[in-house]
Formats: sequence, C-alpha cells, structure tokens
Amino acid sequence: MNADRLAVLGGTPAVTSPAPRWPDFDERDRRALIDVLESGVWGGYHEAVGELEGRLAAAHEARYGIATSNGTVSLEIALTAAGVGPGDEVIVPPVSFVASATAIARIGAVPVFADVEPETITLDPARATAALTPRTRAIMLVHFAGCPADLDRFVPLCTEHNLALIEDCAHAPGASWRGRPVGSFGAFGSFSFQASKNLTAGEGGMLVTNDPDLAESARSIMNQGRRSGGAWYEHVRLGTNARLTGFQGALLLVQLDRLPGQNRKRADAADRLRSALRDLTGFTPHPPVGDPRVTGHAWHIFSMRYDASAYQNVPRERAIDALATEGVPVSAGYPHPLYRNPLFADHPHRVEPCPVAEAYCREAIWLPHHALLGTPRWIDGVVGAFRKVSVGIGALREVRSAREGT
Repeated sequence: MNADRLAVLGGTPAVTSPAPRWPDFDERDRRALIDVLESGVWGGYHEAVGELEGRLAAAHEARYGIATSNGTVSLEIALTAAGVGPGDEVIVPPVSFVASATAIARIGAVPVFADVEPETITLDPARATAALTPRTRAIMLVHFAGCPADLDRFVPLCTEHNLALIEDCAHAPGASWRGRPVGSFGAFGSFSFQASKNLTAGEGGMLVTNDPDLAESARSIMNQGRRSGGAWYEHVRLGTNARLTGFQGALLLVQLDRLPGQNRKRADAADRLRSALRDLTGFTPHPPVGDPRVTGHAWHIFSMRYDASAYQNVPRERAIDALATEGVPVSAGYPHPLYRNPLFADHPHRVEPCPVAEAYCREAIWLPHHALLGTPRWIDGVVGAFRKVSVGIGALREVRSAREGT
C-alpha cells in the first residue's frame, strides 16, 4: 500500500500537518506591545522589565533577577561578577551552544572542555573533577536540552574547591531537580530568550541569584557600571549596556504566563514518544530512562541517539531525510563538539578526552520543543512516522546501493 511506503520513496507522509508554530502568540502579546508603545518608555527602564525580573527569579526560587539583552552577555556578566578573570580556567561541556564557551574566552579566561554523561548529555561530574587544576575558578554547568545536570554532585564539588557554579539554563526554564528549580543552586543561573527558546522575546536574557552582592555587581555591569541608588552619571565599575527593552519585558511576561502549561504539554508528549521508542532499538531517547531526581525536564530538545548498526548501517543523514519527508521536523543537532570550531584555534583552551561528546555529535537526532506542543493525535502521527521509517529503512540502503552501482 502507498501508505506503508516511505514518503522519501514516493509514499504518503505519516504526518500531514505542520508542527505547531513558534513563537506562539495571540492578542495578549499584541496588547502588551502596544501598551509599551503608547507608554513612551521603550527602553530598559519600563516597569515591565522589573516585573519580569521579580517573577522569573521567584519562579526559580531566587531572590534577585537581572534582565539582560541576551543570554550570551548574561554568561559573560555572571563570570565577571563571580570574580573569574584572565587566565582563570572554567570547566565547560563540549555539547552546548557556542556561547557557553565563548563567554569564558571573551573575558580572557580559559575554557576547559570535559566530557558529558552518555545518558543525559550533561557534564560528567567525574570528568569535571579530573579536569580540575589550581587555576580552575568556575564550572559552567549546562542543563542541556532542558534536563538538569547532576546537581547532587556539582554543588558539593564547587563548595569543596571554592568554585563559582554558573548554571546555563538557556534550555531549561521551569526545569527542576528534587523539586527545586534550576538556576538557584549556583552563584548564578543564566537564561536565554532567543527566538528558538521555550521562553522567548526574539532576543533577551536573565540572570538569577540569591546573593545580594553578586546581584548588585551583575546589575552594575549590565547598566554601564552604575550602582543601585547612585547618580545617573556615577559609574563605579567597568560595565556595558546590556539592558532588556520594555517591549521585550512586556512580551516575556505574557510568554511566562504560558510557560507552565506549555512545559506540561511538552512533558506529556515526551513521555508518549519515549514509551513508543522503547520498541525501536535504533532510536534511543536521552535520557533513556527517567531519573527520579529530575522532577522537571523542560524538553527544549527531544534528543535521540540513532544507532545505524540496528538499521543495516543506513547513515543517520538518510534516516533524518526519511523522517523529515514523513513530516517530522527533525535535525542532526550540533555537527561537532564545541572545541572543533575554528575559533578556538585563536584562543587558549584545553580539551580533556571527550569520546562521549564525539559520539553524540555523530549520532544525535533532535526534535524541537515546539513539536512537543502538538496534539496527542499529531504526536501519534510522529510515532507512526518513526515506526514506518524503522520498518522501511532497509529500502533506503537498497536504493542507495543501486544508485551507487550505476
């Protein structure tokens, strides 16, 4: 039957409607933007920015929020405020967006890449411990794909060695560890509101912290070196302009209202997919089983390992092409670990052995978070597409072999 034939070979796609749009918006977002427009206060001093700082901090059990222009500069500010400087070493996982590492390099510190755990793809505590030297000053802990890293081990590790723990929560708004939201465990939690993120205003960022001195330092750096309560032209430290605008703040307040419900939908869809993929040995989700300490996974990415050996060694790229043609919005994710980017040829860094990260970048398949906002029926269509490709993937090898033989 045509429905059983792979769409890439001329069959009918399993998924016939697109994934939910992202960003999601409605009349509330329009009204929020118009309110700022009509207020005449468009910049970073609009009341919506302060309200957002308070609400996002409270949602992550932090006392202070510092809004920033993006999630890249927020990491640079966090490191600087925590006392990391030129020549200091900061341990960072090699599976993340490049900003997790370039923030370190841009303040003159040295990124030290340590491997990730195979199940969560977050920084491996044992590999991080092995990478410590007398020059280590901080750990950049990335809650990759929305899954909290092992905070039971990283918090005491940083305490023991007097290291600043910077939580990169760009993928993880609303995620939690043992019932406590991420971002509140270290010196700072850093969030991104870039267009692809679960909480977005197109661009923007936020730092949260429970330390009043760190909060004051970060706010001062963000706001041209001013101090709270100081004169407009009084600048007490070297800072920059990293303010979030009123438009972004107002938009994010509306988006923040939606986040808990969206995260519940993502979690339900992820559970549905994980259950279905247990029968397909070639597609293994990350993490493959639930960790009870992870009490909230933000599912920014539904990440899977593709095992080509389970499918007659059909390359990952052909499996991705087959799934995409079935209507599933999948991608290959990061093409290589961060340290393989050419930019690091010009910046001091150190690379510990990272075989897990290397394998992950060769084998990963990603489904974006907004796809998990689809209806249960739409998610069932995605499951059907995976099953269809799993059964028919051998035909891809036959077609390829025939083409290569001509």
